[in-house]
Amino acid sequence: MTDRRSFLTGAALIGAGMVSKAGAASLPEAPVQSAAATAAPLVPPNGRPYNPVVTLNGWSLPWRMKDGVKEFHLVAEPVLREVAPGMQAKMWGYNGQSPGPTIEVVEGDRVRIFVTNKLPEHTSMHWHGQILPNGMDGVSGVTQPAIQPGKTFVYEFVAKHAGTFMYHPHADEMTQMAMGMMGFWVTHPKDPRQHAVDRDFVFLLSAYDIEPGSFTPKVNTMLDFNLWTFNSRVFPAIDPLVVRKGDRVRIRAGNLTMTNHPIHLHGHTFEVAGTDGGWVRPSARWPEVTTDIAVGQMRAIEFVADNPGDWAFHCHKSHHTMNAMGHSVPTMIGVDHSGVAEKINRLVPGYMVMGDKGGSMGSMRMELPENTLPMMTGTGPFGEIEMGGMFTLLKVREGLARGDYRDPGWYRHPKGSQAYEWTGELPEAPRAAGAAPSAAPPMEIKRDGGHHHH
Repeated sequence: MTDRRSFLTGAALIGAGMVSKAGAASLPEAPVQSAAATAAPLVPPNGRPYNPVVTLNGWSLPWRMKDGVKEFHLVAEPVLREVAPGMQAKMWGYNGQSPGPTIEVVEGDRVRIFVTNKLPEHTSMHWHGQILPNGMDGVSGVTQPAIQPGKTFVYEFVAKHAGTFMYHPHADEMTQMAMGMMGFWVTHPKDPRQHAVDRDFVFLLSAYDIEPGSFTPKVNTMLDFNLWTFNSRVFPAIDPLVVRKGDRVRIRAGNLTMTNHPIHLHGHTFEVAGTDGGWVRPSARWPEVTTDIAVGQMRAIEFVADNPGDWAFHCHKSHHTMNAMGHSVPTMIGVDHSGVAEKINRLVPGYMVMGDKGGSMGSMRMELPENTLPMMTGTGPFGEIEMGGMFTLLKVREGLARGDYRDPGWYRHPKGSQAYEWTGELPEAPRAAGAAPSAAPPMEIKRDGGHHHH
């Protein structure tokens, strides 16, 4: 984790010709972050108090107070993001990272955000979900001219409503959002006791199509993405959500991919406590273990972490918990490779039979192209985890300090509380009436040509 004191200042980021000398002197710093680890919460150094959030594999943007206004400086620029150790992506983002830093303010704050464009094309900034003057909405060509390369625009408005929001461009969206331009925004309530929780995590859902051996996302992809991420990280490089037993926990997620994501938590039930439209009244909440987050939506879920363990937290679309997958691989389950593999090995030394008994790839070790990742990876205390993409762990432990987010290691199961291998006599397995005692012979299906049987 990078110490905030070591962040570069705005003087290094504002080039000649961007703004006048007088303008440069008036700009707040533009801190940058290069590390992909989860930074500690940003305790407010001034202004009204609030309970800070923790950005999963990210950080919060510092500000300065000037004449009662909170001033931030975002720099849109090309960035190099570590998706996981062994793979980097050439993305576009803000202040050295994709997603950009989380912006935290308090309900009623007057906020002034300087946005400097260091991209090779124009951009703008839309404050997703904010209720503000039309001219501050950031839709290029509609509410403002686009921010040209080398230029700085200023957005200023009052953060009227507490809640969970995002920021992203409304200029060449297909390219800029596919390249990773997005960030999180949290407006805290005036009263820190309102909606208070013990741990408050935030992250964005994003997807990329980066071919093995390449570094730049394919911006024209509509659906066939091969990297599904929490805050532009894939498992096992996504940090765990570390909480203390008994903590009231909030997890806020925003979806800027091209499809919906049913986010599922093991071991606990939760309530959907908020959307990007505001907080849900307690009387309108209902218990869930999975909440579906549609494109452009935000969801805040809340629960009490009362069940110790290492609990999976993931998207329930199975392809979204994999990395760098191919979409044209035939199903080979049940296919007899005997004799064929030997012949192929004479032509292609090192050829491996894959998929004839299932899709498990966790134990396979093969040479990969440059700058890519295994489809399923991660090792736990009992072997291969065989997950990737949108997957991490909620680690609930007793005895953690209030602000301790360090990974506590693997959970130690109390005696008698873990599944184990049975070696004794097996009871008879009941079967449905009329069921065959053994597998039926394979079915032979014949079709003529054409598509009318689909």
